[in-house]
Parts: sequence; C-alpha cells; structure tokens
Amino acid sequence: MTARTLLIRHGRTAWSVAGRHTGLTDVPLLDEGRSQAKSLGVRLHEAPFNGLPDAEIRTSPLLRAQDTCELAGFGGRATSWDALREWDYGDMEGMTTEEISERHGRNWVIWRDGVTGGETLEQFSSRADEVVAWVHEAHAAGRETAVFAHGHILRAVAARWLGLDVRFAARLRLEAAALSGLGWAYGEPALERWNDTGHLDV
Repeated sequence: MTARTLLIRHGRTAWSVAGRHTGLTDVPLLDEGRSQAKSLGVRLHEAPFNGLPDAEIRTSPLLRAQDTCELAGFGGRATSWDALREWDYGDMEGMTTEEISERHGRNWVIWRDGVTGGETLEQFSSRADEVVAWVHEAHAAGRETAVFAHGHILRAVAARWLGLDVRFAARLRLEAAALSGLGWAYGEPALERWNDTGHLDV
C-alpha cells in the first residue's frame, strides 16, 4: 500500500500558548498562528506534496482548524467532519494542567485520569477509531487523505492507527502547525513522519 494520510495540527491560539485546554471553545488563531498556517501551505504546495492534487481533505468544524486549512490554501476542497473536533474537556475546558492538578490535589494527566463532565476516554478513543476506519478505507482504495484538526484528537488517531491503546498518545508530542503522516511499513500501519515543523524554522 502506498497511500498516505497527512495529519495537520492548527496554528497557535492564545489558549494553546497559555496551555489552556481548548476543546469545543472556538478560539481564533493568533497572528502567529495565521502565519504558521500560511508557511504550512507553502510547504504543502511544493515538492514532494505538490498541493496534494488527488487527496481527499477533511477538517474539524472548529474555527481554528478551518482557518488553518483555509490559510494553507485548501479551504475550497475541504469537508467539515465532526469526528475531527477536539476532545470535549467538560469541566476542564479553559483550564491548565497545573490548575486541574491543584483542584484535584494531585498530579493530573488527561490520558490517565480523563475529564469530568465531558467526553470519556473510551468515547474519545471510539471517535479516533472512526477516523482510523476512514483512513484504512481510503488507503485500501489507493486514495490519499489529509486532515486539519487538533493536538489531542490527532495524537489519539495516531495511537489507534498503530493499534495501540489510546493512552499511548501521551507519548506523542505534537506542536502547533506540525505536519505528521500515517503510512505503512512491512505491510503494517506506521508513522511516516511525526511533529514535523521544518516549515516553521525559516
């Protein structure tokens, strides 16, 4: 199988810079985030990607992902897909890890402890599986795909693509506007690239 899927995280927002958990809140991109999205677009329109001419493109319905997609030059080709929205953090929405840990009186790790009042880890994993199933179907048909989404959902998709428990996503660091790729090695699902921010280093 030679098809690939690109995973693209949105550019920086004020909440991502501050470390605040941004689930369903529609926080806009910072000017820096908009610049990151444009740099990403330049890279994706050059070799070896060449504008992804044959790829099916989907985006989270949330503004920060849709704007990244648009600024990168793919807005007119993208389909909004609710499965790509970020984790519903419930009571933790807008809080930092430090604030949540203080509230709980112990070190809090989202991939271990989950959230209250929002999406359970099991529900979140099932939604990532929906994306993985779509990727498998596309690759089996030889179709390339690309998605614009968010840090936690993209990490969850990568973990589940590898056939690992969703909690493995805790070990997959992912920066704003990073480019990652799902592919194949020895006939098994593999990561082609991960957390690639080379387009931001110029």
